[in-house]
Amino acid sequence: MKEQYLLDTTTVKTYLTQKLSLFHADEPLIAEEIGDGNINYVFRVRSDASGKSIIVKQADRLLRSSGRPLDLTRSKREAEALRIYAARTPQFIPQVYRYDEAMSAICMEDIAYCGNTRKELMAGTLLPDQFAEDAAAFLAHAVFSTSDLFIQPEEKKARVKAFINPELCAISETLVFSEPYCNGKNRNRVTSGNEAFVNKMLYTDDVLKAEVAALRETFMNKAEALIHGDLHTGSLFIRIDEEASGSSGIKIIDPEFAFYGPIGYDLGNLIANLYFAWIYTVFSGTQGKDAPLTEHKSGRIAAAIEALPQLFTAKALEQCRTAPLSDPLYNERYIRKRLAEIVAEAYGYAGTEMIRRTVGDTKVAELDAMGTDTRRITAERILINTARLLIKRRRQAGIGTRTAAYFRSSLKTLPDGAVFEH
Repeated sequence: MKEQYLLDTTTVKTYLTQKLSLFHADEPLIAEEIGDGNINYVFRVRSDASGKSIIVKQADRLLRSSGRPLDLTRSKREAEALRIYAARTPQFIPQVYRYDEAMSAICMEDIAYCGNTRKELMAGTLLPDQFAEDAAAFLAHAVFSTSDLFIQPEEKKARVKAFINPELCAISETLVFSEPYCNGKNRNRVTSGNEAFVNKMLYTDDVLKAEVAALRETFMNKAEALIHGDLHTGSLFIRIDEEASGSSGIKIIDPEFAFYGPIGYDLGNLIANLYFAWIYTVFSGTQGKDAPLTEHKSGRIAAAIEALPQLFTAKALEQCRTAPLSDPLYNERYIRKRLAEIVAEAYGYAGTEMIRRTVGDTKVAELDAMGTDTRRITAERILINTARLLIKRRRQAGIGTRTAAYFRSSLKTLPDGAVFEH
């Protein structure tokens, strides 16, 4: 195997023409580096003559943000996860043209006709009506279908082995489940003015910590299905170019954190990030006579949050009724019980994601965009209180609806910056 070298905007053009023959050798190309993540390098290479455009995502031996070593096999796992998901839901996955293991590079479709969901919602784009339906379909038909309900035990165990992802799972185990509640490495970034609140609500709440420990244990040991592992509004794109023929409403990218884990983690992460979109829409929204526009935008997001678990459950049940199951033991009574457990775990994981993105080292763009606005303290307290409810009461019937109602009511405190505890 040849030695890997790191691509740049010059060498990536040669790489695509001479090594992979994905463009003609004499075709003038334009290349730009568009990666904004902490881990990998991403290039867009296009030909103005043909209009063809390709995305190249390359993994490096060193973490892009800090320079510490990171296993290159993550790229192979990502490419394989995309292949498995595309076999089940091709409409939701960018087409992969080539995976080059020697270069740890994935060459795939340019989905420029779609926009990053997080960025689009922050810019004021209305969440599409079909969003929750499509996201639930991906979770039910691509993720859930990789569970042992549908594949034989031997194949399942082989996949679990192939997708062991220790380094990236360790990042989640620490940054999602441990540091936000203990700050053992002093990496948490707590907004000034919220220190005492965070200490009381997170650092010294042993009941909450026990529930998070249980969720962490499930994350580490429940090899349920091939989950995306980092499914948020930045890794899920929505269609913005209505002229793009044959494209679905969403596209899902970046499953480098993929491993065999609890399905609820993916569902919960998506719910959590929609809560961030909801609070930012209200925070930055119009007032007075234009207030109905803000209400309409936030209402779409709220509706998606409430609908996702129900849509996932319905689609997963339908999948079980129409696709062959791996064993006759899996009757509908068992399947309904299992799906209820997935949804309960999802609410818990939504809470852990909301807390870690609020007080942890890695913030979401929605909070960073609030800057030093005095309302940020209130916004973060609303998020933490909501997360605590989701974690502690995740098994209660109707918790999703009740929590959304609590969140909606709490948002009324944002305009005057009132703060409270729950």
